Amino acid sequence: CSSEVQREFSRYSLSTMPSGVEESKVPRSLRSLVAGASRELDKPSVELTRVHEIEGDGNDDQQFQQTKENMSGYETNLYLYSEEMEERPRISTLISSLANYSNTIPAAESADPDAKPQPTGGAGMGTLVGVYLPCIQNIFGVILFIRLTWVVGTAGAIQGFLIVLCCCCVTMLTAISMSAIATNGVVPAGGSYFMISRSLGPEFGGAVGMLFYTGTTLAAAMYIIGAVEIVLTYMAPSLSIFGDFTKDPEIMYNNFRVYGTCLLCVMGTIVYIGVKFVNKFAGVALACVILSIIAVYAGIFANFYGNDLLKMCVLGKRLLKDIDVNNCTKEVDGPLYNIFCTHNGTGKPVCDPYFLTHEVEIRNGIRGLNSGVFFDNIGDYFMSEGQFIAASKDPEEINPLDRPTYNQVIVDFTTTFTILIGIFFPSVTGIMAGSNRSGDLADAQKSIPIGTICAILTTSTVYLSCVLLFAGTVDNLLLRDKYGQSIGGRLVVANMAWPNEWVILIGSFLSTLGAGLQSLTGAPRLLQAIAKDGIVPFLAPFAVSSSRGEPTRALILTLCICQCGILLGNVDYLAPLLSMFFLMCYGFVNLACAVQTLLRTPNWRPRFKYYHWSLSFIGLSLCIAVMFMSSWYYALVAMGMAGCIYKYIEYRGAEKEWGDGISGLALSAARYSLLRLEEGPPHTKNWRPQIMILSKLTDDYMPKYRKIFTFASQLKAGKGLTVCVAVIPGEFSSKAGEAAAAKQSLMKIMEEEKVKGFVDVMVSKDIAEGISHMVQTTGLGGMKPNTVILGWPYGWRQTENERTWHTFLRTVRNVAAARMALLVPKGINFFPNSTIKM
Repeated sequence: CSSEVQREFSRYSLSTMPSGVEESKVPRSLRSLVAGASRELDKPSVELTRVHEIEGDGNDDQQFQQTKENMSGYETNLYLYSEEMEERPRISTLISSLANYSNTIPAAESADPDAKPQPTGGAGMGTLVGVYLPCIQNIFGVILFIRLTWVVGTAGAIQGFLIVLCCCCVTMLTAISMSAIATNGVVPAGGSYFMISRSLGPEFGGAVGMLFYTGTTLAAAMYIIGAVEIVLTYMAPSLSIFGDFTKDPEIMYNNFRVYGTCLLCVMGTIVYIGVKFVNKFAGVALACVILSIIAVYAGIFANFYGNDLLKMCVLGKRLLKDIDVNNCTKEVDGPLYNIFCTHNGTGKPVCDPYFLTHEVEIRNGIRGLNSGVFFDNIGDYFMSEGQFIAASKDPEEINPLDRPTYNQVIVDFTTTFTILIGIFFPSVTGIMAGSNRSGDLADAQKSIPIGTICAILTTSTVYLSCVLLFAGTVDNLLLRDKYGQSIGGRLVVANMAWPNEWVILIGSFLSTLGAGLQSLTGAPRLLQAIAKDGIVPFLAPFAVSSSRGEPTRALILTLCICQCGILLGNVDYLAPLLSMFFLMCYGFVNLACAVQTLLRTPNWRPRFKYYHWSLSFIGLSLCIAVMFMSSWYYALVAMGMAGCIYKYIEYRGAEKEWGDGISGLALSAARYSLLRLEEGPPHTKNWRPQIMILSKLTDDYMPKYRKIFTFASQLKAGKGLTVCVAVIPGEFSSKAGEAAAAKQSLMKIMEEEKVKGFVDVMVSKDIAEGISHMVQTTGLGGMKPNTVILGWPYGWRQTENERTWHTFLRTVRNVAAARMALLVPKGINFFPNSTIKM
């Protein structure tokens, strides 16, 4: 076999080259390959293994061999196993990741970072699929499609730009603080709640978690109402069950409540039965969002010179509705004439004065970037409920003046700059979607900051550019027509899109449904995770999972809260309330990061190089400012809720030691206060009794006179500094266990008697000497005891042992030498119980 192969190679050997081919023109690699193969065929087969040990490009004396280091990035795609693709992944790998894309908060069972790590093979998501795309999907919401044009028309291009910029700055600064948390040590699995609570402590973590849960639940209600609004208002108005909703806004809101409740039941059933369907639908919703935005941009530039598809009928400067543009004339007995004119008993028509003194005109709704309409949309048109939408701020044009409204478009919601901030802010939430998947990321410390910040930059660019493009394309009257009543109940954004309005209608509806399903899926898991931590005791029943591992109880509570939001019936009322909870959540994150940096907490060492405490402080200030600007009473409700949760966890929550940094706040405050107290002796008005209780122990290491603690409790009313000390005779090396037991018993007695303070036990060979040491050394700085309570030696007459009264006298002398007050209660056993008020 070897000779046959050698003969085949000899056909291509250099010695048998045709006479017309020069050896120098033969490629060097081919010459090396032929020569090397010929030599190797003459060697024993065992020596063929040496070919794997030779490195380099090959030369005349060496086999042609390419090593892994010499291969190009394209050639590594020929590897059979994914572990070998170190330089460049296959395109099929990316497609597979997108096919398996889901956007759900992981289940609580697998999200506890305190549990033993389970070996999983799916924790390998990168920045794009694991963080960037989920954030994009959650940030782009229903407000973009059904309210952004109205915000631009009402606030104007300049103030609309400022509204969007202000909201985007809040989320960007919060994302920087979250990046600092993500790069501060190992990122635990389990989402934003676990990441924040393990870094900031149970109090802050629980408050942020509950606010995040409430905001996510109300977001589901907003998405459901938005989906119903898209269907009833723009796709199938005939489905209204309470009549013509264009005549009365309350009819529209009642429709939203009924259909929203039905849709909530359907979506809740889907979440209960098939979470896998929700995960698969996430990819469809993401594709709908991206395609819809692309269609809007394409439509804006396709209509650069405007179009004649959207016509509006305008009377004077007032916008009209429910009138065909072909009938937009003042012709006698015409449709418009019959609306504004009525016949009285004399047969003469009585017409509205405004109708008689003004002419009608037909205006294009989509005027295009080339028209210069941008300059007409620079100013604001903030108006009150019940006023007419008109191309002027003249009171005669916008005020009804006790006349019928006829078919003129009226404002259904009072607007100001601050109110519009609250309505728009839910459009920029969703920045925690990437950190919700922290357990599935290959490198969470790298992916969370990069993916989240890039997603915010992308969405902010889209929002800010849309503000300017909408202002430069659409007529101001049409921008302010919230429900498109002047153009036959059509969605403004959809009618400027390319190629057809149904691309936006179907895309926005499906993306809104997807966002609602994600919220209804993630919120119960977040609530279950909080309940399993045990920091909020009354949530304990919601920690239970069903037989299928689903948080059924948490889902039921989520649906009930979501139903309360749906009963509001209007996105404009729900959005500011939703904004409060997200703003409080973001404010807590910024506050905690700033405090930890300023306190120089030892375990707070974020490696995110763009973080600075001033950015967190600015983010906190913006959150508070936006809250009170949007709605001061909603802000007070949200802050009250957060404060109650914080204090409840502090007093009733389970003790958790998560190595958080906020616990350093108490240490820093105590240090600062002690240094202030050390500056000089207290003034007479500021003097307070700081009590030291000298407790005598029995042979069982229990206090002999329990009522002495009752006396101290009544004396201090449970407040102030109280230190209980005791001395055990003996050597500390042999009595350390007894000292610890005595300390525990004293702490238990103090807790039962409701005495707030500290306990210390000393082991000394001489009791009197030990008490002397306690009197001299107990306390720190200005917080040293100044009053001693000492029990009366009842048996000094009967006992023959001088130790009893001798110890008492030495203690009295030591207390006097320390210039401390001394209280010696006699007959302490007859003192009333702590339950009796004195």
